[in-house]
Amino acid sequence: MLGQVAVAAKSNEIPAVRDLLKAFTDLTGAIVTVDAMHTQTDTAALIIARGANYVMTVKGNMPTLYSRLKKLPWADVPATSTLTKGRGRRIRRTIKVAAAPAWIEFEGAVQVAQLRRTVTVSGKQTTEVVYLITSAGGRLAPPAVLASWIREHWHIENRLHWVRDVTYQEDKSLIRTGNAPRVMATLRSTAISLLRLDGHDNIAAANRHHARDPRRTITLLQTA
Repeated sequence: MLGQVAVAAKSNEIPAVRDLLKAFTDLTGAIVTVDAMHTQTDTAALIIARGANYVMTVKGNMPTLYSRLKKLPWADVPATSTLTKGRGRRIRRTIKVAAAPAWIEFEGAVQVAQLRRTVTVSGKQTTEVVYLITSAGGRLAPPAVLASWIREHWHIENRLHWVRDVTYQEDKSLIRTGNAPRVMATLRSTAISLLRLDGHDNIAAANRHHARDPRRTITLLQTA
């Protein structure tokens, strides 16, 4: 966890993510992935200005852009697929990548992609199709690499947001006034980051491990 900002009253996450990006003056070599609501031309320009590349997802919340990307001749584009199995699920991810058309208005955009996820659970299939816009070229981001970046993006949900909501029960917190919610959010993120750096994959188990002996926590704080 490298940073966080609070969403201002009567605002939303879109300007907040730009404020967060402005805190990093140099992101040279970084790959910035964002949720679909942050697929904004101003955000793309800010990422490029910081020296990074972006991967932005286009879903149904941007119907015009989604429709134009959907109409590209994807049938003529070769596909790259991967299959993963685990926890009773089969997930096939298929990606097709093409050069960004001239009408794409995102600064630095050089590639677009169609990503199809087909999930099979107990014989029942669900399919989701999203589109990607990226400033990373084909040498840096061939299809398999681009698909892996998107998959890693969703690991944030599992390894951070889910842990905060479930393990630390952030949504149920009664600390709601002044700067206290921001302070507690920072402490939760710091705890998760320290435990990850210490090699723990299961944060709930790591909490129990350290709770059994306070000296373990002191050692972690001194060495992480």
